[in-house]
Amino acid sequence: MLLAIDCGNTNTVFSILDGTQTIATWRTSTEWQRTADQYYVWLSSLMRFQNLDVNIDEVIVSSTVPRVVFNLRVLSDRYFNCRPLVVGKADCALPAEPRVDAGTAVGPDRLVNAAGAYDRHGGNLIVVDFGTATTFDVVDDDGAYIGGVIAPGVNLSLEALHNAAAALPHVDISKPQAVIGTNTVACMQSGVFWGYIGLVREICARIKAERGREMKVISTGGLAPLFQQSEALFDAFEDDLTMHGLTVIHRYNKDLA
Repeated sequence: MLLAIDCGNTNTVFSILDGTQTIATWRTSTEWQRTADQYYVWLSSLMRFQNLDVNIDEVIVSSTVPRVVFNLRVLSDRYFNCRPLVVGKADCALPAEPRVDAGTAVGPDRLVNAAGAYDRHGGNLIVVDFGTATTFDVVDDDGAYIGGVIAPGVNLSLEALHNAAAALPHVDISKPQAVIGTNTVACMQSGVFWGYIGLVREICARIKAERGREMKVISTGGLAPLFQQSEALFDAFEDDLTMHGLTVIHRYNKDLA
């Protein structure tokens, strides 16, 4: 069985997979201080709770937080008796190498999203990921990541509004009933919601114009369904794109061995 680990700036997701079939998925907050033993106690407790009796013998990791990788390596070695594949490291091959400026370190999450999206939708894509940051990943005809855009995440923008303006409260993001808000919360929700609708539409339009072609736009990330239901911004929504990308990269490396 494969244990796929996606460590983001805010949350870390663990999935157990049998081939491409997901057996179980769990989410925890990302904390670089967490030890390998703590990871295992948490993970094994959840497995017992769901009556899962599986033999994990392969691990792949994607992490945007470098400090957690060491303990995830220890987890893999100590408890699963295997060396993990770590996306972005020299010993983890990619189906298509990124084409970016020399010396540029591409985030592992963006490489994984490109691999997963290409496997499901072919090339010539824009992948919009609503995470801590809102990222736009451009995938070429052959599946290579060729660059993109990074904008502040939706929740990050709301938090900045609250922290910078003492009178503005914490609010949850949702689609407002009207563009013109008649109270503070509605005004903030409208600004963020319609602001991001405009941001996504404009950035995607400019990417397509710069590339001189039509492109499929794929969304992923926790808030993607909110924006998906309100405007025709995306051609498809993938809620498990990163995990699928990890299985694609794992399978590619296994085939090379």
